[in-house]
Amino acid sequence: MDIMGILVNVLLFASPLIIVAMGGLFSERSGVVNIGLEGLMIVGAFVTTATSLILQDMGMSFLVSVLIGMVLAVIAGGLFSLIHAYASISLRANQTISGVALNMLALGVSLYLTQILFKAKETEPIGIGQHASSFLIPGLGDIPVIGVFFDWRVILVAVVVVVTWYVMYRRPFGLRLRACGEHPSAADSMGINVTKMRYQAVIISGMLAGAGGALQMLAFAGKFAPYTINGAGFMALAILVFGQWRPFSVMTAGLFFGFLRVVGVTGSSLFPGLPIPEQVYFALPYIFVIIALILFSRNATAPKALGVPYDKGLR
Repeated sequence: MDIMGILVNVLLFASPLIIVAMGGLFSERSGVVNIGLEGLMIVGAFVTTATSLILQDMGMSFLVSVLIGMVLAVIAGGLFSLIHAYASISLRANQTISGVALNMLALGVSLYLTQILFKAKETEPIGIGQHASSFLIPGLGDIPVIGVFFDWRVILVAVVVVVTWYVMYRRPFGLRLRACGEHPSAADSMGINVTKMRYQAVIISGMLAGAGGALQMLAFAGKFAPYTINGAGFMALAILVFGQWRPFSVMTAGLFFGFLRVVGVTGSSLFPGLPIPEQVYFALPYIFVIIALILFSRNATAPKALGVPYDKGLR
């Protein structure tokens, strides 16, 4: 594989990780840990796949059906995240347990609907006939070298990162959100509705995770199956810690882990002379996740109120 091929695949694999990590950034900046990103990605991947298949059967074009599927995936991710928001914010339940339950529920519901709607077996993937070239902007995508950046998925991720930075550091909403994650009592005393802000943050994280799940599905040849997400939501959380909860640092970390995933998938062809089992390449991204967490989590400056339910009566 040449350099351009590696670059294309890095962008392809990094895109869902970055956009999901941005969703996690909104939630955790407000003080809510969202372990459920994995499940929200599963919901987004399933909704996009199912929508595209149904619309293509009705005669709609592939690209339009996928775009509509992604819009519905964003909506579904936001709605599904309300379960986690209600449990962790309104009921003040343990946020980690709530997120894990969300992951299990999302997987079970998605597999059940797959079997009901498409008569698929439990481990049988359902595909939409995706082709990477279908997502290049006509004309611009044919430009040598830089044409790979004119993929609407790459542009979408770039827009999400810039907008996240702008909202988080240049708008009152971002200031209030960060205040809820650092000192919710102080924010409440200034008239900020901490519960409302945290609900909004979790819903935004669900919407972005839903979009990331759709991108993940497209990165894996347009197929949805139990192994489609395969820990990407947890990797996005690691990227969030690695990037110190800052948008552009998170994006850089996402590109690095995207490269590791490319090595994991194509390592045996990239380094044919090395006597390394293929399984080692597959495990490489997850090994680096553990190493990164060991090296950087100790010095990570997480929001002070992260994971702590807010009780207004204790203010």
